[in-house]
Amino acid sequence: MYITITAQKLGSNYSQSSGDFVDYLEKENESLEQGEIEHFFNQYGDEINATEVVIEIDENTAKLKKGEPKFYSITVSPSKYELRQLQNNRQELKQYTRAIMKDYAASFNREINGKPITVDDIKYYAKIEHQRTYKGTDKQVRENQPFATKILELKNEVRKVEQGNLEGNIKQLKARISKLEAQAPHQQNGKRIVQGMQKAGNQSHIHIIVSRKDMSNSVSLSPGSKYKASEVMMNGKLVKRGFDRDSFFAKAEKTFDSTFKYKRNYAESYKSKKDFIKNPKLYFSVLLGLPASEKAIAFKILGKAGVPMMSIPTSQVQLALKTIRYLKRGVDIAIKSGSIGI
Repeated sequence: MYITITAQKLGSNYSQSSGDFVDYLEKENESLEQGEIEHFFNQYGDEINATEVVIEIDENTAKLKKGEPKFYSITVSPSKYELRQLQNNRQELKQYTRAIMKDYAASFNREINGKPITVDDIKYYAKIEHQRTYKGTDKQVRENQPFATKILELKNEVRKVEQGNLEGNIKQLKARISKLEAQAPHQQNGKRIVQGMQKAGNQSHIHIIVSRKDMSNSVSLSPGSKYKASEVMMNGKLVKRGFDRDSFFAKAEKTFDSTFKYKRNYAESYKSKKDFIKNPKLYFSVLLGLPASEKAIAFKILGKAGVPMMSIPTSQVQLALKTIRYLKRGVDIAIKSGSIGI
């Protein structure tokens, strides 16, 4: 599971309207048939149209300053292993969204009228998407780039020859292009992976747009708060404040596992990410101490995520600091992928 929480911005400034973001989330529907269109939904409603979402979010901004975020975006990306566990992608992802928004509300150290925050205080709208495209920052695109550059140069040569501005053998140039296309290290369905290409396989994920203000438009609820849980005197009153991201991420993973009876391997757990960041030696020690069957699955998960498996130590004796430093680079990239951690 990979979850991110971001304050939506337009360039270097916070967006004053949710319109652009909602339009972005609607783009996938343009290529879908009527029966396949994904509508927005919230805790209790389905098939909510985009216009209603924009109005509800934009009008729920009382007393927020221009330099403050008006809404936040939560992106929930289950791994391919987690998606395999679902029997009905669309309905079960909606079920999961509604469950983790309860976890989200419970992660606020706030009260409204003396009562803890609940999901009924959260104004949010969610949408499921089923497509992803390769970005320029993706490993596959980056490692294919030298081939892409050379192919572009050759195509420019072909064009110049065709225009009579350069002498050359077009057939030979096109043969070299075809050879480079095939030699590129990352392919999908027999084609070189390039930026903008749709990713194959099940790419279902969830976008959630959450208002900064509560349902009553009177209380500010910021998941971007730098405070986990604290109390402060405001206007002579002791007020609770803070949002515990760590708690939210851990709860979201636990909710998925309990809801869908998912047996999570250590290598894809939130705990493993925390171990890796705080104590890499402990991370690899736990990895090597797993039962044989679980260790095999863990190594498979890491290998699929791009970790250099040939270099992972096979015993505690080999678990030297030098090895850890080398592996940390590979695991650090893998830990950010949808298959490992939150």
